[in-house]
Amino acid sequence: MAALVPLARIPRWGSLICRSHRVVLNRSSLTRGIASSIDPSHGLTDEQKEFQKVAFDFAANEMAPHMAEWDQKEIFPVETMRKAAQLGFGGIYVQPDVGGSGLSRLDTSVIFEALSTGCVSTTAYISIHNMCAWMIDTFGNSKQREKYCPDLCTMEKFASYCLTEPGSGSDAASLLTTARRNGDHYILNGSKAFISGGGDTDVYVVMCRTGGKGPKGISCLVVEKGTPGLSFGKKECKVGWNSQPTRAVIFEDCTVPVSNRLGEEGQGFNIAMKGLNGGRINIASCSLGAAHASLLLARDHLTVRKQFGETLSNNQYLQFRLAEMATRLIASRLMVREAAKALQEGRSDAVYLCSMAKLFATDECFSICNQALQMHGGYGYLKDYPVQQFVRDIRVHQILEGTNEVMRMIISRNLLSES
Repeated sequence: MAALVPLARIPRWGSLICRSHRVVLNRSSLTRGIASSIDPSHGLTDEQKEFQKVAFDFAANEMAPHMAEWDQKEIFPVETMRKAAQLGFGGIYVQPDVGGSGLSRLDTSVIFEALSTGCVSTTAYISIHNMCAWMIDTFGNSKQREKYCPDLCTMEKFASYCLTEPGSGSDAASLLTTARRNGDHYILNGSKAFISGGGDTDVYVVMCRTGGKGPKGISCLVVEKGTPGLSFGKKECKVGWNSQPTRAVIFEDCTVPVSNRLGEEGQGFNIAMKGLNGGRINIASCSLGAAHASLLLARDHLTVRKQFGETLSNNQYLQFRLAEMATRLIASRLMVREAAKALQEGRSDAVYLCSMAKLFATDECFSICNQALQMHGGYGYLKDYPVQQFVRDIRVHQILEGTNEVMRMIISRNLLSES
């Protein structure tokens, strides 16, 4: 990670409290930090612990203080993300020869989990941007890599992933956006829905149909903002993920050079699925960060909130619920990290482990955040307290990068095919 400059030891995460609608990190006491039972540094190498500290520190100092404001005012924090890119977080698993950090999938998971403790929504966009940069780095030729990757790794330019359409969500192979070849250009027509960064980003990695029906007729094109025929829908009003804009991306006789195609014609669906395997690990890692932060928030609230003459931390039922939350967090983290290693190693079970990790971690981590909100009582429902934002921001993780129902389909098909 050449761009990363070692920082001083990062104080352990304390409680997030909200004052005057700003999320503030309380780091006054190491004794109120991460309990050893849920310490996310367990099992990591010394190098991994170092960049995990850098990510935690960045989350605490550059993201957490602004998390609520970005959410409420729907601010896309471009400059903050460029600061993250200076630490190597703009192209974490992109190769170093084009400006990337060249880290592993496990390293990436560790970083995204740490960053998400400061702002899930912003980290989730960074993860999508990283996925797009990786796709160009992996499937692009030398000219494409040199043209796009350096600016993406510094986040001088931002990227969006365009697969989902108004009529094709889970059934991605039925997409209708067409790319008709005309000499040395393609003419694109169609639209993409729910595109993170849409309208504000510079590079669009687009799955489109260059051939017949089904997955083999799909190709992948890189479309640059400003291309004639490219336009955007209205900015969507969302429950969460408000620090990143979401719009439809529309192609109307949009002319794109054939030289912008990644790989060969017909390889697009395979490229999309390979990208999503990593995307599922990334989004599960973002859920881990939210659950980790919410668990600490709940723990700290129980130690100060009094009812019936004593603090809630003395209530055995709440003690047991806290223990269950911690157990589910660790189980999720172990599964995500094992899937990340399998994907890095190219193991035959990688696709299924990625699906299992995404299914399990996003479901369990949402449950943890939701239970943390419940432990706050009525305070948890106020926007003065950050736990509600973690709940809102990670709810969509059970839907995107392949719904959790589709994850169940992938897993069950594998089980039944080998019966």
